[in-house]
Amino acid sequence: MPDKERKILAHRGLWALLIVLAVIIADQALKIWVKTSFYLGEDYEITPWFHLKFIENNGMAFGLELWSKIGLTALRIGAVAVLIWVLCKMRSATQLRTGFIVALALITAGAAGNIFDCVLYGRIFNNPMPPEIATIFPAGGGYAPLFEGQVVDMLYFPFCSWVWPDWIPGIGGQEFEFFQYIFNLADSAICIGVLLLIFFYSKDFTLMLQLMASYVPGTKAYRELRAQTSRQ
Repeated sequence: MPDKERKILAHRGLWALLIVLAVIIADQALKIWVKTSFYLGEDYEITPWFHLKFIENNGMAFGLELWSKIGLTALRIGAVAVLIWVLCKMRSATQLRTGFIVALALITAGAAGNIFDCVLYGRIFNNPMPPEIATIFPAGGGYAPLFEGQVVDMLYFPFCSWVWPDWIPGIGGQEFEFFQYIFNLADSAICIGVLLLIFFYSKDFTLMLQLMASYVPGTKAYRELRAQTSRQ
């Protein structure tokens, strides 16, 4: 293996760690600033197509709700644990390109970013009625137990809107807005990582699944790896 390639592989784990930390820190800094500067529902227009609009939700990316709060938080923690394990195992795999590791790091960071909201925000913030603004570490305690906090969203891009013609069945006369979802930096990291996998690294993903099989007892790849290790 050329020295340059060896150095790149040696530093991929560090790059992945830095990406994860940078996304989480930026995501949490923006959320805390919005939470302590905006009242719930406040909409600040930066440009006609980009707003900061403070909302909270119980669910997954873009405010989609699924399952109970504790169940969703447990799902996130489990997913992040698996992603971290995969990153640790795959960071030095010569068959996988560096961009694929970056995509995995972005997805891991995004999934981890929203965990902090769910686990801690209910304990460290209050949730006053608008137009009052929340405070951090309030004297009266937080608004919810551990693992039952709300996820903070604020990025809103209302690019355009229109009203469907009345003659269209089901949606005629209704207003449609693109893009109506409100999200956060953690959601963005997940989406960017997934899009990278779909459009640029789908082959790497398939190869990763094959490599991961070597860590699953009972599989052919696992037996071959054990046999190779014993011969060495």
